[in-house]
Amino acid sequence: MREDWDNKPLTIEIVEGCAPEIGRLLWQLEVTRERLKEKLAGLDQATLDFALPNENSIGTLLYHIAAIEMSWLYEEVVETTVFPPEVNELMCYDVRDDAGRLTVVNGRSLDQHLHTLDRTRHYLLTHFQQMDIANFRRVRQMENYSCTPEWVLHHLIQHEAEHRGQIMTIRTQAEQK
Repeated sequence: MREDWDNKPLTIEIVEGCAPEIGRLLWQLEVTRERLKEKLAGLDQATLDFALPNENSIGTLLYHIAAIEMSWLYEEVVETTVFPPEVNELMCYDVRDDAGRLTVVNGRSLDQHLHTLDRTRHYLLTHFQQMDIANFRRVRQMENYSCTPEWVLHHLIQHEAEHRGQIMTIRTQAEQK
């Protein structure tokens, strides 16, 4: 059992300042980010940039997590392909290279990655906290699929949690080298 669970009720909380249905998913998204940051504690640059052949580095995955969060927020939720300038400054690399693999993002410090993750999360939280339930559940029709902002939050929680597991595997491999 996790130490931080001792004598604490395990319940879903609500991020304040928005509809409870939205606040519950935002809380889950925030807990997912807290757990990611816990796993990144003490990470040195060599481990951050370590990658086995044909695999991603932790730095690449951290950039990817932030970039995908912004992609889903602006393209699917806001329904625009034009990102605000402050987001473009943070997302200075294409998500994928010409071969379709994640663009390698090495040489950025953990603090730089955390700054990007914090800023992009701020944009997402701000947008969702201002959203009403009707808009939260309104279906967005994309070219090949449809989704709601509610589903987008579910997807982002799952996406980050899956990459957290991948990051922990990479960290273990790097620290064994």
